[in-house]
Amino acid sequence: MYAIAFPTIDPVLVEFGPVAIRWYALAYVAGLILGWRLAMQLAARPDSPLSRDDADAFLAWATLGVLLGGRLGYVLFYRPGYFLENPAEIPQVWTGGMSFHGGLLGVIIAALLFCRARGLSRLAFGDMLGAVAPVGLFFGRIANFVNGELWGRPGDVPWAMVFPRADDQPRHPSQLYEALLEGLVLFIVVQVLIRRFNALERPGLVMGTFIAGYGAARFIVEYFRQWDAGLEPLFGLLSRGQQLSLPMILIGLYFVWQATRQSGGARS
Repeated sequence: MYAIAFPTIDPVLVEFGPVAIRWYALAYVAGLILGWRLAMQLAARPDSPLSRDDADAFLAWATLGVLLGGRLGYVLFYRPGYFLENPAEIPQVWTGGMSFHGGLLGVIIAALLFCRARGLSRLAFGDMLGAVAPVGLFFGRIANFVNGELWGRPGDVPWAMVFPRADDQPRHPSQLYEALLEGLVLFIVVQVLIRRFNALERPGLVMGTFIAGYGAARFIVEYFRQWDAGLEPLFGLLSRGQQLSLPMILIGLYFVWQATRQSGGARS
């Protein structure tokens, strides 16, 4: 069986004594900065209920939400036993190990507090986040690939790879599948909704589309992604990622349904 060798990529871009700049960290920085720039562009649109100042001010809030929520979600959802025995490793986000579902919850909490502080529409702000989140997802999944983590299940597809941190079996590069579906495809969908169908005039539509779209994309990719060690699938069928994604699909569809029933205008 032929397989593509995993490209030799040093997770560390450059080192200055004890300080190391890692591709993983740069991916998150790129996602946040590009997402922020996109949010500023969307806020300048005439159909946007939010201002550029709102989008600009939220960058710091979003950064904290992503980092704290993503790391704590990974610790609590996927490896609670390990980190209970090794609590000093919990803050070491640069070594890898972030949960999207945890990061999403962190950003939601940050957004709710931000909207309350500035008197903004929660649905309109959620639409802004749903429009830019695929950018961060794309870079985050590329970072997973560079780190050689979260690899796929064994497969015989022509593009299967051998991941040194796993074993010598050819496996699906599921990180790239996620970058494609959760990042690129979902980004195109929400941008078409905004730019061709004026979705920002129906608060909650973009947010609901993103939430349901991510849940569906993640649910599909989980069939190619290696199940997390130590986490038995529910009923022998559903991985932890699929279990967490099912509620997202239902919640997202609910917001889409509500948005399509209502006329334009920002609501909370």
